Amino acid sequence: MRSKWHTHFPIILLIVMSARLNGVCQNTPGSADKESLRVLANAPAGYQADKMLFNHLRRLSDEAIDGRDERYDMLKTEDQIRIYQEKLRHYFLKQLDLPAKTPLKPQIIQAITFEGYRLEKIIYESQPGFFVSALLYLPLSDPPFPGVLVICGHSETGKSAYQEICVSLVRHGMAVLCPDPIGQGERKQILDKDGKGLVRSTTEHMISGVAPILLGTNLAGYMFWDAVRAIDYLCKRPEIDPTRIGSTGISGGGNRTSYLLALENRLAAAAPGCFITTTRRKNLQPGPGDAEQNIHGQIAAGMDHADYLIMGAVKPTLILAATRDFLPIEGTWESFRQAKRIYTRLGFPERLELIEADAPHGFSKDLQIGAVRWMRRWLLGKDDAVTEEDFTPLSSSDLQCTPAGQVLLLPEAKSIFALNAEKEKLLSKQRKIYIAETDKKNFLAKIRSLTGIRCLEDLPAVQSQLIGKLKREEYCIEKWLFHWDTDIFLPALLFKPAIPGGNVYLYLSDNGKQTDAGHGGPIEKLVREGNTVLAVDLRGFGETAVKVWRYPDAQEYTGVNAAEFFMSYKLNRSLLGMRAEDILVSARWLIEHTSPKSNGKVNLLAKGETGPVALHAMALEPGLFNHLQLNSSLSSWSDAIRSTLTRGVFNNTVHGALKYYDLPDLLQMIGREKTKIIDPVNAAGAKL
Repeated sequence: MRSKWHTHFPIILLIVMSARLNGVCQNTPGSADKESLRVLANAPAGYQADKMLFNHLRRLSDEAIDGRDERYDMLKTEDQIRIYQEKLRHYFLKQLDLPAKTPLKPQIIQAITFEGYRLEKIIYESQPGFFVSALLYLPLSDPPFPGVLVICGHSETGKSAYQEICVSLVRHGMAVLCPDPIGQGERKQILDKDGKGLVRSTTEHMISGVAPILLGTNLAGYMFWDAVRAIDYLCKRPEIDPTRIGSTGISGGGNRTSYLLALENRLAAAAPGCFITTTRRKNLQPGPGDAEQNIHGQIAAGMDHADYLIMGAVKPTLILAATRDFLPIEGTWESFRQAKRIYTRLGFPERLELIEADAPHGFSKDLQIGAVRWMRRWLLGKDDAVTEEDFTPLSSSDLQCTPAGQVLLLPEAKSIFALNAEKEKLLSKQRKIYIAETDKKNFLAKIRSLTGIRCLEDLPAVQSQLIGKLKREEYCIEKWLFHWDTDIFLPALLFKPAIPGGNVYLYLSDNGKQTDAGHGGPIEKLVREGNTVLAVDLRGFGETAVKVWRYPDAQEYTGVNAAEFFMSYKLNRSLLGMRAEDILVSARWLIEHTSPKSNGKVNLLAKGETGPVALHAMALEPGLFNHLQLNSSLSSWSDAIRSTLTRGVFNNTVHGALKYYDLPDLLQMIGREKTKIIDPVNAAGAKL
């Protein structure tokens, strides 16, 4: 429960800052001092501008989780539990948007016999042309054997990093399939000129996550489908009993094992590791997972980590946990307790257990032994001690399945980007038909539904406070603080000419309002022409910019708000939509508080990543704006589907948008006469 201080902090902030700064007038010397243009320079102790967006989203997430927990507490009977399970499964599958099954076309590239087992290097296609490199370990005893799918975590070398658990399982009587995940091992999707992976696997997962979101799917759909097809392959092998299939994995492997547990009926036992915790705790440390670990709207729909276990009830499941994991171990136990109660109510409490190794994140020896023993218990019917024998791992090159070390270098191979482009090609035709057959009112309603942008009349009024003033030659700068949306503060600078008489402008930049506010800058030029200009920092930009605390290696491609993007994504919200509402309330305030009113309309100037946001604001509320100028703004979302490396796109993606419209469609709706495009950029961030 939040304290009264937290509840009333927005008002306290306004009062304190007003008392400190209101009415202050400064004469700036020859050049603009950046510090002098800051609105939040003297914010009271306890207010962290760079945490504003995070704290806002955390509050919304916690409130949604509170609602989910209340619904969980009402699950008392088997019928109530079954309804709960089916509702979540239906939702989950809909979000994954899985393709149809196609021939696997498996190839055994090489077979090697070792002491006690046989190793096969194999390649198959999880989708046409989408090759999977994998290792199959088979016992030398008489078949049929149980089959265990070992799903790799985020290792650069993929399957070769998981030899130890695979050999342990096969030595204890189980066949093991270990495929390379997308972006790892021999399945790098972004190659350099030498045919090597260009970026780290975690970075590649983030980059690969952009296009599926725009297409209304998810990288999770591709990666989960790979796991499903891996089970298909296991079940087709004559040596393997299709009724005794298990899955285990650590980190990213624990993630996909949890997905299989929830949705794959053929799974007879599971041991997800170093993944299960709670969203409430994970939001704080370490933050949302990679793209494939965030399902659109899942927190709004009430699907938390414990629900993967609950959807899988009553499959035998062992949670593998690590005391010194960077994932909160407290959340692991909380999810375990919730799921354990469900297993107990369904009459099978012994089928859900947890082991905690005093170890860091990873497949430690204790967790390996636990996983092997669990699989023996439920797939072989043997509950005995597991012994670990030493073995010498092979090198990645020794385990290579492809001639050149990457599946993308195989003839007729397709990348995930090619698969996305095929989907977008079909959607582009559907978009044209949809737009042609849909009247403007319904078209705008669809955009509002996708982005979450409310109508202007439904948005609350801004509480504004004059913080201070700056006097410059021929004009004055007023510092304003706008408060709205419970705990959102927008710092703003209002530039007022000595003799007003021109137009009214709302000026936006992804680098912050101060960027163009210096002497001789673009804003000053407008003001000297008699125009009134309001430069405002949208949430997460300028003074409220987030310090990078998650995905630092991917920042070049995702920008700094990737963690906040996924927090909003799981809430069925979009950062673009939230920021568009910031624009709308700021523009309305500007009209109400300035003169002349320019016929009650605002000219909108947007630079960089604020461009797509401003485009949506004007398209949805044309009565509020007179003209739109976009500078260095993304030209189209569809270009992001065709681009391997995207920059400045991530935070402006809208789930499923390309099913119905693209950015140029909004420009056409506004009208070319009301827009000016300067230096548009493609999805890679290069000028067109």
